[in-house]
Amino acid sequence: MPDEFIQNDSSNPLAPNEVQVIPPDLPSRNLWIKPQKNTVLVSHGRPPWYDEDGVRRGDAFVIGIAGGSASGKTHVAEQIVKSLGSIPTVIILSQDSFYKFHTPEELELAHANKLDFDHPDALDIPMFASCLADLKACKQSNIPVYSFSEHQRLAETKYLYGATVIIAEGIMALHDAALRELYDLKIFVQCDSDLMLARRIKRDLEQRGRNVEGVLDQYLRFVKPSYDNFVRPTSSHADIIVPGHNNKVAIELICTHIRRQLQERSHQFRSKLAIPHRYLPSRGGSPLGKDKSEDLNLSVHPQTPQLQGIYTILRSKDTSRQDFIFFADRLATMLIEFALQHLPYTPHHIVTPVDESVFNGLKIDSKYMCGVTILRSGGTFERGFRRVINDSPVGSLLIQSDAQTGEPLLLHVQLPIYVRFRHIAEKAYVFLMDAQIGTAAAAFMSIRVLLDHGVKQDHIVFVTFLVAKGGGISVLRRAFPHVKFVCGAVDDVMKERWVEGYRGEGNPEGLPKKIWVMQPGMGQIGVFI
Repeated sequence: MPDEFIQNDSSNPLAPNEVQVIPPDLPSRNLWIKPQKNTVLVSHGRPPWYDEDGVRRGDAFVIGIAGGSASGKTHVAEQIVKSLGSIPTVIILSQDSFYKFHTPEELELAHANKLDFDHPDALDIPMFASCLADLKACKQSNIPVYSFSEHQRLAETKYLYGATVIIAEGIMALHDAALRELYDLKIFVQCDSDLMLARRIKRDLEQRGRNVEGVLDQYLRFVKPSYDNFVRPTSSHADIIVPGHNNKVAIELICTHIRRQLQERSHQFRSKLAIPHRYLPSRGGSPLGKDKSEDLNLSVHPQTPQLQGIYTILRSKDTSRQDFIFFADRLATMLIEFALQHLPYTPHHIVTPVDESVFNGLKIDSKYMCGVTILRSGGTFERGFRRVINDSPVGSLLIQSDAQTGEPLLLHVQLPIYVRFRHIAEKAYVFLMDAQIGTAAAAFMSIRVLLDHGVKQDHIVFVTFLVAKGGGISVLRRAFPHVKFVCGAVDDVMKERWVEGYRGEGNPEGLPKKIWVMQPGMGQIGVFI
């Protein structure tokens, strides 16, 4: 593994003191699992955070919760999540992850309960603010992992991305001005000192294996002075002060405000993508022509008899599942090979094995290449990608339509390691793969995800079987002019039609709904894989 990935993230989401990830198939209402330290709560998915021009509009909503040790900050965060119900992705970020790296001398004091962890200087506040700023700006972040048993920051970090709501909690959450600037809502949890002490004793005995004498010594030596000198004064910066118990009314007021803010930040524009000529003015440039082998940033594979024969088989309703999979793999391999033209190449001189003569050739000039499939139909490209580009990591995105609005929802992100670190993502070439671009809602969101991670537009190659001439491809090309699009065929027609609705959240009766379909198209490709 390259040196850039030393001190990388841990792959286990349930490791102690790391991030606990709750999968999207769990019920979204009353959703809460006791956190380790940082918690990612996934409900019905993240809606678009950008407009039809591909520009990010609005940040994640950030809440800062401060208060004394064992005042009930975590409980308030739990109640906010429960009261909000079905909401997009929530991240609860604890300041405890940002304790500074300790020297051997400091570690000796820490294990003897003589190191002050309640002073502002114990925390790496600039790193806390930097990670929070990235998450607020809809970018990824790699947060440090702190071990309470070892009293030390560990080498690995934990990858986070995709928050719509971020709750940052800790005793010093409101202490630093740089942190306060990032909050959209500042909360201070106020609690009686005796109750906080009783809670702390119970917690440290049950969860951290300490004895009463050690807990009381640390409380009197460090915790109580810190609360009086640093924590309690920050209540003056709070927008709202919440009691540490019996706080149901305060929680409801907070959640009403959050819902209103999220509603104001919502973006709905799928109809503009599906039928762009009705809604969006032209910005010039040549129209998409089905007979052109290359049109600006769109490359269509030459329409050879072999290719037309494959499409004939794939479009037929009589094709068996076995034949569909075979020819889809064959087509995927052809398109990935065709897409290699968009990678950089550099001269490369080799010596031939027969007579040791020199051959002046080329080799791909990229250290980092990876693939990302858009589930589920994009998975048809994975085998073809691995055949053509050997030993490159492949990740995936799951983007589905909201049952009520039809807008795309980001439900799952599992990106290759080359993309999860921004300093590597800037150098990486990424092949995005999906079966077709119709309305382009999923394609739009997937490109925006890569850009959030620092991948350059001209390093993204989007490979697909079909493109709808009258659909969202024109909006995609206008919004992301440097992304390269590669397809095997172009369908002329994009139509609205009514289909039997899916019975589920937002449509319990399974009422019919409007969808956009390509004609002639290739049917529901995802059902064959």
